[in-house]
Amino acid sequence: MKKFGLLILGIILGALAMYFYCSKDVNMMEEPPTIKPPSGIITPAQITALTQAFNPRHKLISDSIFKNAKTQDNRSSWYKLEDIEDYIKYAKQQAAENNQTMDGLRLYLGAYPNNGDEPGLTTLLFVPTGFDNTSEGSFFSLQGKSGDLDNSDGLNGGGNGKPPSANYPQ
Repeated sequence: MKKFGLLILGIILGALAMYFYCSKDVNMMEEPPTIKPPSGIITPAQITALTQAFNPRHKLISDSIFKNAKTQDNRSSWYKLEDIEDYIKYAKQQAAENNQTMDGLRLYLGAYPNNGDEPGLTTLLFVPTGFDNTSEGSFFSLQGKSGDLDNSDGLNGGGNGKPPSANYPQ
């Protein structure tokens, strides 16, 4: 009988402990974590100002290269979020396989080859940046300067604006 009483007491204490433990997790799930914005965040008004400041350059490109084309040059590229997230994972893995550390992405403007009489549209390319892992375990060793990881693959294939010459916002 004494052992049975201890068993019941153990079950009750265990149930109470689980109740309090689980109720903490539920409360933490109800309050989303505060996400600090990264450096470089700009407002929609700043985006508008920057894209409008590009208008004279876009006009110069369109008036010279695209003057007889059926469409004007791209003003933007669109990528699926999943593609960018997958690319970052892939690029980090590829850098590690090449004994490098990826520390960022650089964006390059590029252009597709001309297609007959039609000039190739501008595109935006993602290229991983980082440095070679040269450290041999010394606490005071310095890593190399960050640069393009030129033996790693880049990301292209974003969608055009609609229409390609459309300015912000689309």
